[in-house]
Amino acid sequence: MTHWGVVIQARMGSTRLPGKVLADILGAPALVRQIERIWRIPGLKTVVVATSDLPQDDPVAELVNSLPAVGLFRGSEHDVLGRYAGAAAAFDLDAVIRLTADCPLIDPDVVGAVVTAFLHTDGCDYASNCRPRTYPHGFDCEMVSRRALDAAAAEAVDPFQREHVLPFVFSQPDRFRCINVEAPDARHVGLRLTMDYPEDLDLVRAVYAALYPSLPDFRSADILALLEQRPDIVALNRSHSV
Repeated sequence: MTHWGVVIQARMGSTRLPGKVLADILGAPALVRQIERIWRIPGLKTVVVATSDLPQDDPVAELVNSLPAVGLFRGSEHDVLGRYAGAAAAFDLDAVIRLTADCPLIDPDVVGAVVTAFLHTDGCDYASNCRPRTYPHGFDCEMVSRRALDAAAAEAVDPFQREHVLPFVFSQPDRFRCINVEAPDARHVGLRLTMDYPEDLDLVRAVYAALYPSLPDFRSADILALLEQRPDIVALNRSHSV
């Protein structure tokens, strides 16, 4: 059985929304809220947060070290590919699910669909749900084999490929077997459910305030139903395009 796990890239630095990964959402840091949802991915046994080795990211490391059963890996701020390869090696992962820490509304079932597709495709090196995108922005998920991740870390020289982790892999479909998982309903692809701007954080907080107290295990269907009923929430970040 393939030993796979989630590695979340997280850091305090952000030009548009500094410190967003630790922003408060109903009394807990955004990263904690996201990890709470991630643990609901079917079959998941390993969660690692990969942050930088800069002093400014010490608060992220301190938070992760306070969480039960969550691993920590620290590496280069800008060489995120190297950080992922290092985390995979440190935790002996055969395959890695890449998530970013600005998506506290991530749906564990959506991630689970990508995992299932990856594990049931012979020789799969890369699976995503965003190439092309059919899910809302904020449900993005990529899964990569250790073989492909290590090859990328060893061979990629383009700074863009080092920063964005997996372009080296998915840009070579003749070398790596790549698949994409599409949403059952692509009508909501234009929604912004991530945190890049203060207005995005306002929306995420509004969704949590409306759903979490009575349904802490809310899923994408609950989010979409809420947003259909509450256009005022959708309007919070409408000024920012996907």
